[in-house]
Amino acid sequence: MPRITRRTLLSKGAQTVAAGSAAFAAVPILATRAVCKESTAAVDYYQKLGITPFINAAGTYTVLSASTMPDEVQAAVALAAKRPVHLNELLDASGVYLAKQLRCEAALVTAGAAAALVVGTAACVTMGNDQAILGIPTDIAGLKNEVLIQKSHRYDYEHAMRNSGIRFVEVETLEEYEQAFNDRTVMAHFFNAAEEKISRENWVRVARQHGVPSFNDAAADVPPISNLWKYTQMGFDLVAFSGGKGLRGPQCTGLLLGRKDLIEAAKKNNSPNSNTLGRGMKVAKEEIVGLVAAVDWFLKQDDAAMEAEYRRRADVIAKQLTSIPMVQTQIFIPDVANHVPHLLITYDQNRVKITGIEVMHKMRQGTPRIELNPSTGGSPASAGLPGGPNTIVVGVWMLQPGEENVVGKRLQEVLKAATA
Repeated sequence: MPRITRRTLLSKGAQTVAAGSAAFAAVPILATRAVCKESTAAVDYYQKLGITPFINAAGTYTVLSASTMPDEVQAAVALAAKRPVHLNELLDASGVYLAKQLRCEAALVTAGAAAALVVGTAACVTMGNDQAILGIPTDIAGLKNEVLIQKSHRYDYEHAMRNSGIRFVEVETLEEYEQAFNDRTVMAHFFNAAEEKISRENWVRVARQHGVPSFNDAAADVPPISNLWKYTQMGFDLVAFSGGKGLRGPQCTGLLLGRKDLIEAAKKNNSPNSNTLGRGMKVAKEEIVGLVAAVDWFLKQDDAAMEAEYRRRADVIAKQLTSIPMVQTQIFIPDVANHVPHLLITYDQNRVKITGIEVMHKMRQGTPRIELNPSTGGSPASAGLPGGPNTIVVGVWMLQPGEENVVGKRLQEVLKAATA
């Protein structure tokens, strides 16, 4: 009897599943039905593990477990967990569906936006060549490996691209950019939330003139909803989005959108294929379905209605601070990433004798535990939000119903206690 390996399963699995699907469909799924008859009480493992959840008045930050999934997304994830599927079939079908929904040539669900950077860059370097896929990042002889990037776009996610053996070439002006292309240039990378010294339109135009793929990292750049197709239609060959931020899908998902040939090359570098750069970046069936469900949910939303709701939440919090002397509030919307209303609170430290950092710590240590935006108190600025020692930034868009009242009351207590 021939030995069955993971390699033969991957290469022959699609045909095997296709051949057996008709017969399998005729068999009653007795085990699944039996499980469905009994409801199992959920165990609160946060409590069991001694972990204290918090009210998210910060935003969709990875370290704070990003967003919470809407009920319909959670339901889709739970249902998908009940039955096995062939992962390559699910990746292919979800890609076709998402590409149609998001008005682009092709799509791939990845293990977060960082994984989209990994396999997207690997796609540009290898272009689907099997030997190159096995060889990167060390065996890159004969491969193009220079990535053009604006100096102002250097950031903390470059390791994802360097995994493919590339090196960055910095440019600062349009003229430098036009002259930087050579026979080793493999990609032109654009960080969507960075300062725009060379515009997106020019970045795409010049790269296309030289036949080099352009890649836009737009991880945190929804809403608005239209951004999901804006950048591919602008001409970027690849665009990455996070699935667990504004889209409200599973945290460990991302979207890679763009040219069909590059998406196909990305898939060859990705899990579940063995001995590839992306092998460890697995996306489970539940997460793939969850992201598809999240996209469906998000496309049914309305930008104006979402903004109005976030402004309402900010106003509820601001009104609870009006009695504190020398406290001022305003609504602030970052230009690009996290482009939603945030509440900006400033005050005279001669009257309110506390720093923003101290406010953050008191909110975190209270009951219930509350996390403020990391720009509070002059912490490293995040996504264009202002900071300063007498500044508090409240991210309202991930608050659950009624939590704006809790946040406002607690801020009032902390600031009032510090008033001279």
